[in-house]
Amino acid sequence: MVFRRLSRRAIAVPVALVLAGLSGCGSGEPATSSTSAAAGAKEVNVFAAASLTETFTELGRTFEAARPGVTVKFNFGSSATLAQQIVQGAPADVFAAASPATMKTVTDASLASGPTTFARNRLEIAVPKDNPAKVAELKDLADPKVKVALCAEQVPCGAAAVKALDAAGLKVTPVTLEQDVKATLTKVELGEVDAALVYTTDVIAAAGKVQGIAFPEADKAINDYPIATLSKAPVGDLAKQFVDLVLSQQGKDVLTKAGFEAP
Repeated sequence: MVFRRLSRRAIAVPVALVLAGLSGCGSGEPATSSTSAAAGAKEVNVFAAASLTETFTELGRTFEAARPGVTVKFNFGSSATLAQQIVQGAPADVFAAASPATMKTVTDASLASGPTTFARNRLEIAVPKDNPAKVAELKDLADPKVKVALCAEQVPCGAAAVKALDAAGLKVTPVTLEQDVKATLTKVELGEVDAALVYTTDVIAAAGKVQGIAFPEADKAINDYPIATLSKAPVGDLAKQFVDLVLSQQGKDVLTKAGFEAP
């Protein structure tokens, strides 16, 4: 009887160890939390102004190609909205804003420091390809017969529009105020408005869907674009590497080709 009890105990121990091992390896689930964390560390979350959609998407592909297994996840939108999301705790590693004012929202909350200006952008008048309202200069937007779309004043493209219109001494009543520059441009592309104030880079990105009209008052409303790594970035090293790519000559070349100006 003693022998039988010892045998059962001796058998029970290795069986328990085997079962424990199976519980960690079965069903394709991660064996440990550290494995899961390592997998999560391969995603870089970049919050960027809507006007950076094309250039940052291209740079994201370049970044991923040089780092197999790494994914760059973008959140494009109004810089003001993105800044609020970051302050409210949204997981972000990098923030690229379309104005120093929206970046300041994040730095004032001690969530980033030492942002670097990496590009500048200026406004253009965007009109449909056939330009039905025959818009030729900024003062034409003050005609009540011309349907105009502007960005909301709290977002960088809207604040820049206010500066440009003020510099020209013009009063424009838009038929719509949009939350980012891409939404504003879409109104022109769809023919829902006769004109809009958007960035030069957005006219270029529209690839012939709209006409762009330069105007001198745009010089009074050029936006600086700052970028920073978030202080609580889950993947700080990768975040810094992405910022370094944006600031590199390769990054500058992509931005310049898209119509951005050097800071």
